[in-house]
Amino acid sequence: MEPDARLADTATEPDARLAVRSTRVVTPDGTRPALITVRGGRIEAVLPYDTAAPPGYPTADLGDDAVLPGLVDTHVHVNDPGRTEWEGFRSATRAAAAGGITTLLDMPLNSLPPTTTVEHLRVKQAVARPKIHVDTGFWGGAIPGNTDDLRPLHDAGVFGFKCFLSPSGVEEFPPLDREHLARAMERIAGFGGLLIVHAEDPRHLAEGPSGGRYADFLASRPRDAENAAVETLVSLARELAARAPRIHVLHLSSADALPLIARAKADGIRITAETCPHFLTLTAEEVPDGATEFKCCPPIREAANQDALWAGLADGTIDCVVSDHSPCTGDLKTPDFGSAWGGISSLQLGLPAVWTEARRRGHRLDDLVRWMSAGPARLAGLGRKGAVAPGRDADFAVLADDETFTVDPVRLHHRNRVTAYAGRTLSGVVRSTWLRGVRIATDGTPAGPTGRLLERND
Repeated sequence: MEPDARLADTATEPDARLAVRSTRVVTPDGTRPALITVRGGRIEAVLPYDTAAPPGYPTADLGDDAVLPGLVDTHVHVNDPGRTEWEGFRSATRAAAAGGITTLLDMPLNSLPPTTTVEHLRVKQAVARPKIHVDTGFWGGAIPGNTDDLRPLHDAGVFGFKCFLSPSGVEEFPPLDREHLARAMERIAGFGGLLIVHAEDPRHLAEGPSGGRYADFLASRPRDAENAAVETLVSLARELAARAPRIHVLHLSSADALPLIARAKADGIRITAETCPHFLTLTAEEVPDGATEFKCCPPIREAANQDALWAGLADGTIDCVVSDHSPCTGDLKTPDFGSAWGGISSLQLGLPAVWTEARRRGHRLDDLVRWMSAGPARLAGLGRKGAVAPGRDADFAVLADDETFTVDPVRLHHRNRVTAYAGRTLSGVVRSTWLRGVRIATDGTPAGPTGRLLERND
């Protein structure tokens, strides 16, 4: 049933009240029929389904559509300012809202300036503030020479620090060698911070091959590059012991690294890992030659590797699934795998893409929420996000999980509508998205900007 239009008008008031009813609400205790009451943008109570809404609480009856906590995407390249023709805060957050995402964290590179100083952070916040449709926070960057900037960035509210162990693709964000990595780890540990790592060892990478053969590109970025980089992180963490920070492995595509991560966790090393929708839903065997919309680093690997990634999700070795939304203008996706920009745009499509494959493999909506909402919120320390529970922000993704649609790039809100999912039929239609009790998107159409800037511990 369509929510009452009055809800969007009243929910922005400081003491606004709202009730949401559905036969399927995904809570930390499982999926059940429920009535959710909201006051002042936060969940007040999750009550039995047949409870009458309190007086003064306008009610949205969502029927049998599933109510999930709004998704949290902690790996988004917005590129604004500086490369706004690639993406921007307005277009990226519209796409997020349309796709059921209510919170995103922006990566520190591909924008100009990169988020490597407090001054640069303030520039990015000023650009983002009037444009955002969803709540938005920022990662800082760890590069050679900015060690003294890390603590000030932490104090200014960034959620952690991203580094590369191999070239990033942009000259203003160089990688860390082992010495600089150890120095950054010690500094970040000193103030209780989080280090997030693009983990590919450059010694195992070959120069990007010219031409359109995907097999050549895949061979140039072998699993050994990821495996060796993870080994370096674990080795340094063991050496530094109490002087090692929390470490998070970004966009893991090599399933061969899973046993190493599992052993490190069992030994008490504070390490987590994420993977991405494209690694869980696309395979190397299906990538046509010249189809550089599938190019990303690390690359999409074989079907057997994908099966192992799903197993790593199921057993908890992989902690979360996030987009690594890394867009560019269409002209940069040349048919040459050597020169084309590496990145996949999936911000709007991540939820249905993962759900399509997850349900085929026997997983439930509870699993999806654990991987795409609760897990990323936990990683970033977003205590008010990631669950339909009292005290949390009233952020919801309303999903018709049995319905299907075919991806038409024209309907995407990304600035550049290049997508590896074009023409694919996916399960799961996002009916509406709600941020702190305000409906911010309906049937794929976002409303006006209502997001807030977030800082660590929000």
